[in-house]
Amino acid sequence: MQQPGAGGEPALERQIQAAVAFKAEAARCYREKKFREAIGKYHRALLQLKGLRGPPGAPPGSAPLSARQQDLVESTEVECYDSLTACLLQSELVNYERVREYCLKVLERQRSNFKATYRAGVAFYHLGDYESALLYLREARSRQPADTNVLRYIQLTEMKITRSGQRERDGYKDLIT
Repeated sequence: MQQPGAGGEPALERQIQAAVAFKAEAARCYREKKFREAIGKYHRALLQLKGLRGPPGAPPGSAPLSARQQDLVESTEVECYDSLTACLLQSELVNYERVREYCLKVLERQRSNFKATYRAGVAFYHLGDYESALLYLREARSRQPADTNVLRYIQLTEMKITRSGQRERDGYKDLIT
């Protein structure tokens, strides 16, 4: 019988490998532009990993995983959430709430992830939180100053902020006159 934490528990290893396999299958679906199918497979990968890192709020290492398994679980989760945002943004009706949520999950673990930073900015923009959008988009620009998509969204966001400020000023004028 193996000790917990020795990393050799076959059931845990099978679960991790199933998650990695679902993630690989999802990536194939994404390349084939089968976005709905890819979304389902990324979610199945994440379901395989759920609970493997220990209960919520538990300190790292409290789950019976080896260091290699912990690293694999974390990298697989991050890659799934990051790729899920790419899939969701290809959807006919984009769920920007979900895109924002998944981007923030990626950024919790990888603060320097350019794509998650940019996509978070896009999500905040479409959710109408222009101040947060500008914060993330400027951070993305600091990492890739020539990215035309980032520059375009910064312009759009600044225009929205300017317009909302103008509407506010016009509203005050109506109140005074």
